[in-house]
Amino acid sequence: MGLNEDIERIALQERELRLPRLDARMAWDLGTRLKALAEERGLSVVIDVRRFGQPLFYAALEGTTPDNPEWVRRKSNVVARYHRSSYGMGLNLKMKGQTLEERGHSMADFAAHGGSFPLHIENAGIVGCVTVSGLPQRDDHELVVEALCAMLGRDYSALKLGPE
Repeated sequence: MGLNEDIERIALQERELRLPRLDARMAWDLGTRLKALAEERGLSVVIDVRRFGQPLFYAALEGTTPDNPEWVRRKSNVVARYHRSSYGMGLNLKMKGQTLEERGHSMADFAAHGGSFPLHIENAGIVGCVTVSGLPQRDDHELVVEALCAMLGRDYSALKLGPE
């Protein structure tokens, strides 16, 4: 799948994967769903679910490193600033031949790499994000999308990215 197709599919994911609310129970459900998927597949990831400014779920699975929470922080800063998935933002920048640094953001605080996805609440807007770090960026992104689809009863095969 090409860059344009991925960007269009990510925009569709962002439009379609909306939560009815984001409270501690919903964050726990999403976080534990991601944790179960990762453990079933033997993945070493950090998982973070938050309302902006308030962590609601965090897990660091075996094999992660101190770098992973930093990637989570930097990717989630992109979602907080742009209200777009960090992977979608990265692909858009790539398409335009731009970087976050050129937009005035420090690479120490922002990373437009896959794995952080906006949590859009119906009738409220984007209030937080879910972030995974530890896999190649496309895989981080897709793990989040798969978990959101499962939680919302959506068909993951209809929303997932195509082959690279």
